[in-house]
Amino acid sequence: MASDQHHGEAAEKPLTVLLYASDRGRRDNVRLALGRRIAADLPEITVLEVATQPAVLSTIEAGGIDVVILDGEAVPGGMGLCRQIKHEILEGPPVLLLAARPDDAWLATWALADAIVAYPVDPVRLPTALADLVRRSIAAAPSAQP
Repeated sequence: MASDQHHGEAAEKPLTVLLYASDRGRRDNVRLALGRRIAADLPEITVLEVATQPAVLSTIEAGGIDVVILDGEAVPGGMGLCRQIKHEILEGPPVLLLAARPDDAWLATWALADAIVAYPVDPVRLPTALADLVRRSIAAAPSAQP
């Protein structure tokens, strides 16, 4: 029942999604594809948009981020940034990478990404992949401590 309690707590507050892309148009496309809720069984989302690597790192380090979406084509690249997050931030949030080329899947593995979605952004595939990642993260989280 602890997982039900944890899920109930998660349902009360919005999920915070950190979205990194150096291109504003790309951020707009992703935000529109995600909508306000990525799945019926998950809470609404709040999207925090950032355009720089330092903003990504400082926002994650400040806490409160449930999941991160990184643009693999951003400058600097989301792939290297993902690897940096995984190596430098203890218990950081799960990361979904957006990749322009199918051949980038191996780079996403190198970057230690938790999920990868290909461009162009698909308004069905992206929210589904993000929802799956959030559910896995919730299931893997330790039970709330008393």
